[in-house]
Amino acid sequence: MQLRWSHAFVHVTDMEAMVDFYTNVLGFEVTDRGDVGGNEFVFLSQVETDHHQLGFSATREQSGRSNNVAHFAFRVDDLDSVKTMHQVLTKDDRVTNIMPITHGNAWSVYFNDPEDNGIEIFCDTPWHVAQPQGGPWDPTMATDDIVNATQTAFEGASEFGPINDYYEERSSHLTRREGGQT
Repeated sequence: MQLRWSHAFVHVTDMEAMVDFYTNVLGFEVTDRGDVGGNEFVFLSQVETDHHQLGFSATREQSGRSNNVAHFAFRVDDLDSVKTMHQVLTKDDRVTNIMPITHGNAWSVYFNDPEDNGIEIFCDTPWHVAQPQGGPWDPTMATDDIVNATQTAFEGASEFGPINDYYEERSSHLTRREGGQT
């Protein structure tokens, strides 16, 4: 049996601020909302086949930085999309702690939403690199320059290679595991 990621459910203190941020900045749509037992719930998605990728309930009791999840990560299609999101985020004063980080296998922009939850927007690079590792990257650079700089920075790292080779290796490993082989 393979588990596939479905959704995250977040307790929030200011429902309207969170819904506004996730719809108007990150592009989610509200798919449902309502009350259960006096508590408001909102469901959001960007995917037609998922009723919700995120759920919010107005039940968060503490204020300040969330301490139970390091961050939520959202994958986008390409580096230009990550760069565009970085531009959007830097213009929004509700967003804090914006950090463009590359791990060699991904270009990411980490930030905190209006209730200080950690968020990551990322796309894959063409390479696999052993983790954990990372360093800053400059989203204002030309896309080709970012790709070249990332390759130069990580090509000497452990397990550096084409991502498709890594996927083939993982597929073989999982097939052997499912067949009872090691």
